[in-house]
Amino acid sequence: MPPLPNACKGYLDLEHMAALSSRGVFWVTRAKENLAYEVLEQRARPKGGKILKDQEIVLKYYTPRKAYSEKLRLVVALVEVDGQEREMTFLTNHFSWSAQSVADLYRCRWNIEVFFKTLKQTLQIADFLGYSANAVRWQIWIALLSELLLRFIAWRSQWSSAFVRLLTIVRAALWRRWQILDLLACYGTARNAFRIRPQPEQAYFAGF
Repeated sequence: MPPLPNACKGYLDLEHMAALSSRGVFWVTRAKENLAYEVLEQRARPKGGKILKDQEIVLKYYTPRKAYSEKLRLVVALVEVDGQEREMTFLTNHFSWSAQSVADLYRCRWNIEVFFKTLKQTLQIADFLGYSANAVRWQIWIALLSELLLRFIAWRSQWSSAFVRLLTIVRAALWRRWQILDLLACYGTARNAFRIRPQPEQAYFAGF
């Protein structure tokens, strides 16, 4: 399980959450540290567990309450991060799940976030070539297909080094007509040195 962040770095789009709720979509997200709210009801929670609070709340002040006027559920739980338990606060619009399920669902959601972060870092899709919905969709699909193909190549070649190293070699090899499995067999371990010059078309592999 990848570590969770120490602080909520994103932002809480209350209007978007309200739109999801109006469509019958249930969601779980982290609460901002400075979130202002009023407690409507204290919900029962297991004694001696990792759930510290389970409350039904309503947002305070004009702008937040206007953006999301319905009541919310706030769950404070102890979550293991880097081997240590830390307190985290979650918001959800579902009132039937157990408080522990709310915390566990966020962990599952965070795995998806880590996956997309990996895609952006390894396949460099932090910037989009187009900004229409179709252009963004196609670029993400191409990245997903590229990731799947590279994972298959890694499995097929019994790749034992870092995935980024595999990506670097494949990216350089695209400019030449080489047998990719033979190339990876020679350059799949840290003991075999290879040089990648600044431009991919200038890549040099000894013996190829």
